[in-house]
Amino acid sequence: MIEDIVKELGFLTLGTRFKRIGEALQAQTQALLTEHGIGMPAAHFPLLAALDWHGPLGVGELSQAVGVSQPVVTRSLKGLEDGGLVVSEAVEGDRRVRRVALSPEGQALVQRAQREVWPVIEASVAQVCASLEGPLLQQLAALEVGLQRTSLLQRSAAAMATEPSPRKRKAPAPGKSAKKTQETPR
Repeated sequence: MIEDIVKELGFLTLGTRFKRIGEALQAQTQALLTEHGIGMPAAHFPLLAALDWHGPLGVGELSQAVGVSQPVVTRSLKGLEDGGLVVSEAVEGDRRVRRVALSPEGQALVQRAQREVWPVIEASVAQVCASLEGPLLQQLAALEVGLQRTSLLQRSAAAMATEPSPRKRKAPAPGKSAKKTQETPR
């Protein structure tokens, strides 16, 4: 068997290791979304969550809210706008600046995800992280092994099979952000 050089090089390849774990989490989150009948990319949900939490934002503000570059946000927003999930309009007084907001369809999707999918994702990721202890590199190895051994989809199915009824989350008060009761998938 060939050794995992990224794992063996430790801190030297930590960025690659984080990227690998992030890609595994993203792919498994996508599988959970698909399982729940949501066909949009998992990577778009942080943008929708930011708009739900903050209300209409400019591209630069969205970039700050999710911690990715403006070109990445712009590309993602194009897909979200084409899918009818967000709307954008020029800011009065400066037509170069655009504000982006959730459309009614986008708001409905976020509410559905908060209710049906995000709790499952959050619980599944928490489960795979629950046994982590020790130095960072050992924790990363355990996290990778945990994701390889039992996917988030498998974890969520097992959790749902043992629960007598679907998990319920307290809904945010009207006009309050959903963020206060829900973490955003990444």
